[in-house]
Amino acid sequence: MDPIAERLTNPAPIRTVSCGELTVTYLPDGLTTMNARAWLPAASEEFWRGHGEYLADDCFVGSVGGLLVEHGTRAMLIDAGFGPLVYRTGVGILRGGALLDSLARAGRTPAEVESVALTHLHADHFGWLWRAAPGQPRPPFTHARVFVGAQEWRQRALAAMSGTRPEMLAMFERQVSPVEEGDEIFPGVRALALPGHTVGHTGYVLESHGQRLIAFGDALHSSLQIAHPELSAVADLDPMRSADVRHGLVEQLAAPGTLGYGCHFADVQFGNAVPNGGGRVWQPRRFTPVPAR
Repeated sequence: MDPIAERLTNPAPIRTVSCGELTVTYLPDGLTTMNARAWLPAASEEFWRGHGEYLADDCFVGSVGGLLVEHGTRAMLIDAGFGPLVYRTGVGILRGGALLDSLARAGRTPAEVESVALTHLHADHFGWLWRAAPGQPRPPFTHARVFVGAQEWRQRALAAMSGTRPEMLAMFERQVSPVEEGDEIFPGVRALALPGHTVGHTGYVLESHGQRLIAFGDALHSSLQIAHPELSAVADLDPMRSADVRHGLVEQLAAPGTLGYGCHFADVQFGNAVPNGGGRVWQPRRFTPVPAR
């Protein structure tokens, strides 16, 4: 079997790439399995017959974790995993708990993480901000500044539609700094508005020495949406807006010198959008990862 095909149905391990002076490392926390037909309800049976390579027992397998961004001695996270939980939803299951071990394998401690930039307020992205590790009295990042899209934070009550309870957000409310499009939150890291999945969903653009990486959160859940940006997930708050955003995002991911990071893209998280007929497809990064320190 093509190694890429195998990676489509397995969660990602620790993987490291560079973006100029920035070192970027995916930190696994766990995984999710989602019934594909329920997750992308507009996709037909004929569609699925032609895309079986993305499925394991009729489910998507997605990665869940955070992205460590390092610049010299400084470090931040983009998203903070799900935390030490197992949760069944109407369309699948979420499992977390490994992010702190992954962070240690990458050579960092929670105390060294100066900030956490959230793409949105769903629990599989802020888990370690409100949950403590077993046996610990408090969550591991209580010292860190937390960046959240300003619109997302203003309308945070909407996150309750996806299971986010007020007491979860209260655990890190005092740490929150709202951000707007273009705000620089770390050397070479700026906020990018990508609304639709949630009202203030935010991606982050990393730029250094002519290289660019776009961490686009849940604007895209599966790499097959690169070729089919019209397909919205059942969890998208505004399906039409999210589809419009995806069309534009795919073109950004096709720009020269640009690498994409899809947090839920199984083990094909890093890649590029490349031409394919009249559209684009995801070309996963084929590389030997830099070993975790």
